[in-house]
Amino acid sequence: MLKQRIITALILLPIALCGFFLLEGSGFALFIGLVVTLGAWEWARLAGLSSQLPRVAYAAVVALLLFLMYILPDIAPWVLGAAVLWWALATFLVLTYPRTSGQWSSVACKLVIGLLVLLPAWQGLVEIKRYPIGNELILAVMVLVWGADIGAYFSGRAFGKRKLAPAVSPGKSWEGVYGGLALTLLITLGVGVVRDWSVKEIFLALLGTAIVVFISVVGDLTESMFKRQAGIKDSSNLLPGHGGVLDRIDSLTAALPIFAVLLWMTAS
Repeated sequence: MLKQRIITALILLPIALCGFFLLEGSGFALFIGLVVTLGAWEWARLAGLSSQLPRVAYAAVVALLLFLMYILPDIAPWVLGAAVLWWALATFLVLTYPRTSGQWSSVACKLVIGLLVLLPAWQGLVEIKRYPIGNELILAVMVLVWGADIGAYFSGRAFGKRKLAPAVSPGKSWEGVYGGLALTLLITLGVGVVRDWSVKEIFLALLGTAIVVFISVVGDLTESMFKRQAGIKDSSNLLPGHGGVLDRIDSLTAALPIFAVLLWMTAS
């Protein structure tokens, strides 16, 4: 298994790095669209579509919606606004699972939720890429998500006692969340000092970091909640040794649109 994970990572990492940081414009949008479309194919399984034809059809619908979003950029605020509302609701659903699961357990409802998860993630990443320092900002949100994961892992193993959402993911603890948050705040503070940010800029960056980290945790837990509801361990086996696409981007699906919204707010 370890060998398989390493081989897959060595193949995918250069592709991902080139796609994220070397592509621009329509090429970048197409590359991210392909990732999101594969995620949609996996989400259809989480929603309860077991046969291939309806899963492919759902992925095709998502691809079509992505194309419409690309040619209609003025709807971006509405898409990202929907993401803010959805992830606020998702936080409530995760914390109250399984008591409230009956409210969203139908296939149709889960398919709609898939749109709220996937489409704003694409939109957020495309919007971030449009900034003059788009690559740096993309790297920043990835570092926040990875830093939160790493900090949570070690802090959770060392100090984890209070379960975060035991019905969704029994292994995660509040201590892990705090450890991940502490690490990312230190990273942000270090960057601010090195780049000679003002006190106000550092404060806003730390506040934004806290928001993005907490919502990335919700993104991770949300996919875990849907996988638990569907009775499956991985979203697919597209990535040998790593599960599926959604298993790799679950935190980013939440972090990216919220990060993009925070950028808008600070720029206005």
